[in-house]
Amino acid sequence: MQEGKRQKQVGALLQQELSDIFQRLGLGMLDGALISITSVKMTPDLLEARVFLSLFQVKDAAATMKKIEERGWEIKRELASRVKHQLRRIPLLQYVLDDTQEHASKMEQLLKKLSEGAPPDQP
Repeated sequence: MQEGKRQKQVGALLQQELSDIFQRLGLGMLDGALISITSVKMTPDLLEARVFLSLFQVKDAAATMKKIEERGWEIKRELASRVKHQLRRIPLLQYVLDDTQEHASKMEQLLKKLSEGAPPDQP
């Protein structure tokens, strides 16, 4: 199902505010890993938001995601103070690992091997 105009507007607002919050709280660099918010997808009722996080140079993605979720109340409180005049209810935030970059690099490596004539690795 396609996102509506209001869903996109609220998603963009939350992405911008969450990026600022992550920088302010020091979550942009966590355990030597660079964390960035790639997108925010809203449900049609605007009560839930999926926050897609991209992790670079992370040793343990699950542990990093857990640390972010543990500080979720702090992030949501800061978000509420920033957007309380634009939204009636602050959405429930769900953090999702965005591994699109990882898949793209794997595909690029496979294409490079094919162009060189080497057989690709079998899974």
